[in-house]
Amino acid sequence: MTKILIVEDELDTIELVSRVLVAHGFDVVQASIAEDGLAQARSEKPDLILLDLGLPDYDGQTLAGWLRDEPSLQSTLIVAFTAWPEETVKKMTESYGCAGYISKPIVSVKDFVEQIKSYLMPV
Repeated sequence: MTKILIVEDELDTIELVSRVLVAHGFDVVQASIAEDGLAQARSEKPDLILLDLGLPDYDGQTLAGWLRDEPSLQSTLIVAFTAWPEETVKKMTESYGCAGYISKPIVSVKDFVEQIKSYLMPV
């Protein structure tokens, strides 16, 4: 089963995303701060990490750097998951080593799931 780590500090968002992904057959693990996200990534070895860029302890760039420094996680897909303006996010995802981004809030569950699948199974 494909495992997705959600690193997000908004509890409502974590709950919504988890329910959607589990309902579509994904295994989900969660963290609400960067340090826990790193620990979960190390122990769980997810296939994809949804990374909120604005976390309460460290920013997304810091966590992305930590993840990229982990030899066992260097090939793990990181997708920024943020409500930041699109132009800002485009620039940041490149510098953070992210595969891309998904904008919050989730407007369409179908589109959200398709975006997740597109990162996991590129055409």
